[in-house]
Amino acid sequence: MLIGVPKEIKNHEYRVGMTPESALDAVHHGHQVLVETNAGDGIGATDDDYRAVGATVVATPAEVFAKADMIIKVKEPQAHERKMLREGQILYTYLHLAPDPEQTKDLVASGAICIAYETVTDAQGGLPLLKPMSQVAGRMSIQAGAHALEKVNGGRGVLIGGVPGVGAAKVLVLGGGVVGFNAAQMAVGMFANVTVLDRSPMVVERLATHFESRARILYSTRAILADHVANADLIIGAVLVPGAAAPKLVTRDMLKTMNRGAVLVDVAIDQGGCFETSRPTTHDNPIFVEENIVHYCVANMPGAVARTSTYALNNVTLPHALAIADKGWKQALKDDPFLRDGLNIWNGKVTCEPVARELGYDYFPAEEAII
Repeated sequence: MLIGVPKEIKNHEYRVGMTPESALDAVHHGHQVLVETNAGDGIGATDDDYRAVGATVVATPAEVFAKADMIIKVKEPQAHERKMLREGQILYTYLHLAPDPEQTKDLVASGAICIAYETVTDAQGGLPLLKPMSQVAGRMSIQAGAHALEKVNGGRGVLIGGVPGVGAAKVLVLGGGVVGFNAAQMAVGMFANVTVLDRSPMVVERLATHFESRARILYSTRAILADHVANADLIIGAVLVPGAAAPKLVTRDMLKTMNRGAVLVDVAIDQGGCFETSRPTTHDNPIFVEENIVHYCVANMPGAVARTSTYALNNVTLPHALAIADKGWKQALKDDPFLRDGLNIWNGKVTCEPVARELGYDYFPAEEAII
């Protein structure tokens, strides 16, 4: 199979779909790898690094899209890239379609086979291709929030860990999944006053056992949520409904009860965000103020630590990429029901039920696409 790796073009997106080491594995499996020039610059990988492992470097994204059987990316294809997709071509990347009707419409029209990292599952019901970026984003959310809390950025002027004689910041983490757990770990490590809310008794018990007295782990009700939002200095939005738009947990009215200059970091912004007032921002202009509350809503947070993120991502995406290339997409999805969960669009049909429900498309089961 001819695998194409274009350079990412989303604002300040420095990650790349395949590292040179991943390209070497693909070549070793008998495949060709076509890489757009400078695609690896953001992780310190040169064109010569790719050539050294047997990949071919080309000058334009048009060449990559025109020739490749499978396109491997990191972020969702931008409008210009979507126009270059063709019927029967495999697209393997993050998509986050539920809050993005324009992208969904274009991918449906393209006839491409679109496999989304974020809906691939595992035997434990987890999201293994989303997990490493959730770990990165969770850890980054605290440093981003700490920076936004500084007065020069519109924040309250509160130091996360406080100092002797002055209290630490009150950090509220909404959701105890991978993002929330990693955010809480970082906040606890910085000596913040940490509370995590979740609606799963199993998650509450697990986190309470892990953190013991270092963080408060509470079952989330409307009353508890409202009370803790009002008193928080920093809130991390870390909720996820696989494949679907994130629920709006914090309303505009709730923001009016908060302290002026408190900070919201919406890690769920890729799926539409979990704060009513959220809107996507970029690394160029990451924050805005609404209702006197600072919002940080960067949709590709891990792109800022591109080298760490790319290698962590390739560790989990490469085995599936090789399976698709070795067997062909149909056989790979027949053999692996967890990879099959990643099929979001095929032949102009939406094969991810939450996306179909959210955007009003007819749902076409992935099982019927691989017959």
